[in-house]
Amino acid sequence: MKIAVIGYGYWGPNLVRNFSWAPNAQVKYVCDLDEKQLARVKGMFPNVEKTTTNLQEVLDDPQVEAVAISTPVRTHFPLAKAALLKGKHVMVEKPMTDSVAQAKELVKLADDKGLTLMTDHTFLYTGAVRKIKALIDSGDLGELYYFDSMRVNLGLFQSDVNVIWDLAPHDLSIMLYLINKKPTAVSATGVAHVAGQPENIAYMNVFFQDNTIAHFNVNWLSPVKVRQILIGGSKKMVLYDDMNNAEKVKVYDSGIQVTTKEEVYKAMISYRNGDVYSPKLDGAEALATECRHFLESITNKTKPLSDGHFGLEVVRILDAAQQSMDNRGAIVELDR
Repeated sequence: MKIAVIGYGYWGPNLVRNFSWAPNAQVKYVCDLDEKQLARVKGMFPNVEKTTTNLQEVLDDPQVEAVAISTPVRTHFPLAKAALLKGKHVMVEKPMTDSVAQAKELVKLADDKGLTLMTDHTFLYTGAVRKIKALIDSGDLGELYYFDSMRVNLGLFQSDVNVIWDLAPHDLSIMLYLINKKPTAVSATGVAHVAGQPENIAYMNVFFQDNTIAHFNVNWLSPVKVRQILIGGSKKMVLYDDMNNAEKVKVYDSGIQVTTKEEVYKAMISYRNGDVYSPKLDGAEALATECRHFLESITNKTKPLSDGHFGLEVVRILDAAQQSMDNRGAIVELDR
């Protein structure tokens, strides 16, 4: 299968490398507006057939069956739409678009044309997240109570999107995959500390129909880099620390037990602190797994894990969070 990678900035080389190594696939084009970037391609990936600054050349080539888009968020929609209209399958960097209307249009276009549209939510393909998913699906954690994430670091300040649109898609995608429930409402607050720049710190809450709640702390102005998620269940709890290479996932047999004494008509809460263990994880590179999954979805005509509909859900929450932040934290219902 002939692939074209559009955008050769930060993430583009990773896409080229993994598609180049994928079985039954070849990167025919790398397309970027920066000729200095393209000059590096041949030295790193001599098997790439051609580099070009001309997007239309890529889209007009009937040999190209699929494109992977790794460009700034504002360009995702026009690039993905142009590729779909040309009959190409599309894998697009997250977030899929910067508006719900654009995301809906891409999903409908792909569905109407019978094409694969996939969002590059790489964390779903990590061994850590897949292990946590297995624990949840097996019932080991019990009823899910909360999902609490922190993704903070010093930089990189973005000029075209705020910190929610930049950092939150990672953990939103993990939340949607693990919890597997439709969120009902969102609230968010944020502040910009640099005049004329978008918000660099924000806090977001996502509500569900039951008592499950999710909280997100995203920050470009932290002295330390933290990538942690806490998931609390009625039976067990999980800590996912992406910065801990030795023990990324820890399972805690801890929680509370509630008993009622009828004679006093009140609940008695006791605490349980059991064993802690770190399960073995699949060490395969997440992006390699994801690229193969994209190719297999095209070949087998199957639905990708992070398909266009999944990407739309992430954009829907981001858009609601933006509305809430613009209104000082007002709760925004997710319109279905």
